[in-house]
Amino acid sequence: MKKRIGSYPRVRSEGGGRGVVCQAGGVLLVETVRKAGLDQAISAALAPWRKPRAVHDPGKILLDVALAVALGGDCLADAGMLRAEQAVFGPVASDPTVSRLVSALAAGGKRALTALRQARAQVREHVWRLAGDAAPDAAGQVVVDLDGVLVIAHSEKQDAAATWKKTYGHHPLMGFVDHGRGGTGEPVAGLLRPGNAGSNTAADHIEAARLALAQLPKKYRRGRRTLIRTDSGGGTHEFVDCLSARGRWLAYSVGMTITDAIHQAVLKVPAPAWTPAVEPDGEIHDGAWVAELGGDCLKGWPEGMRLIVRKERPHPGAQLRFTNADGMRLTCFATNTKHTSIAELELRHRQRARAEDRIRAARATGLTNLPLHDAAQNQIWLEIIQIALDLLAWMPLLALTGQARLWEPRRLRLRLFSAAAQLVTTGRRRILRFAKHWPWTGLITDALQRLAALPTPD
Repeated sequence: MKKRIGSYPRVRSEGGGRGVVCQAGGVLLVETVRKAGLDQAISAALAPWRKPRAVHDPGKILLDVALAVALGGDCLADAGMLRAEQAVFGPVASDPTVSRLVSALAAGGKRALTALRQARAQVREHVWRLAGDAAPDAAGQVVVDLDGVLVIAHSEKQDAAATWKKTYGHHPLMGFVDHGRGGTGEPVAGLLRPGNAGSNTAADHIEAARLALAQLPKKYRRGRRTLIRTDSGGGTHEFVDCLSARGRWLAYSVGMTITDAIHQAVLKVPAPAWTPAVEPDGEIHDGAWVAELGGDCLKGWPEGMRLIVRKERPHPGAQLRFTNADGMRLTCFATNTKHTSIAELELRHRQRARAEDRIRAARATGLTNLPLHDAAQNQIWLEIIQIALDLLAWMPLLALTGQARLWEPRRLRLRLFSAAAQLVTTGRRRILRFAKHWPWTGLITDALQRLAALPTPD
């Protein structure tokens, strides 16, 4: 008779292990910080907040919190996971020191936020130069997606309010640079707003666009080489006027609400004027058509604006709205791009859905909850989240290839960052020996070699 031992082997456990590094794959983010020069830039930006005789550099403290968030943390105290591995992450400040720095930066208001944002913009331009053909501006145009995020609050935090979805919390407005089909995206704007902030508030969209443009290299801060995409929340006169204002001349593709005038114009479009919608591979999208509207629908809008409407056969079981026509679901957007077919423009606007992937990544990287009470402190937390998301975008951009470049934060943490390694000290060098049997060890070591081949900033 065989004794049953269960489905898994029985293992005894004990403490006292030495020479083993947990979260060793996090060295990928550390090397990305070094090659991007982010540590030097943040340290210089926060130099005014360093007290005399301080042991820890404020820039290093903030980067440690951002690294902890990138590795899966969701509060300031999670920097303790780095403190346990000083051989990889260096000296890490205590929890009270981290808390005091965040309070000091929050008290600094716009001055502290401006310093952090300028440092990130400086490093971003350098990273894009290092990325070469993989950079988001390699095709000659930068695409920025703006979208709102609902963050639930479970306590009485400052500016927390009832949201339009009958929840309670905050309603930040985020901006992301789209890396296209071959990559992910990186944050360029994070505007913390009360929960009752409107989805189509023009002033907030203008401010988010301003923050996003300030994160781009100077040559992309005006002109048609920068495309701003939004959902129907950006389809307001004030926002479109701002994007197309003299001296700015940005390209835009903004969703529009189906008004009664647009609805009536759609009903008058002749059948030959409808063009089949297309897919990214160039094939026709079955059951969807696009057409361009004109006439009274464009009155009062900036000159050169094009209004494009899409109708599609709804999926089985989908509920129609009163704005639908002839059993077809209608969506509409406006753009000022000329000399491009309406099918291509509609496909380009539909690819704005990739912003939802960026929001999902942000929720998995500290945006599920705003852990602090004061709004100014939570705005600093939002900046920390953006630094973490920058690292999670820059590391694949510089070090990974193929499908691995598309991995979202949760998959990067599971396959790469969670890898364990043995720390070996020989001479004056420290060597991490990753487990040979780990399926993605080769991917980690190849990525580290690519990062090592990049020039180190002075």
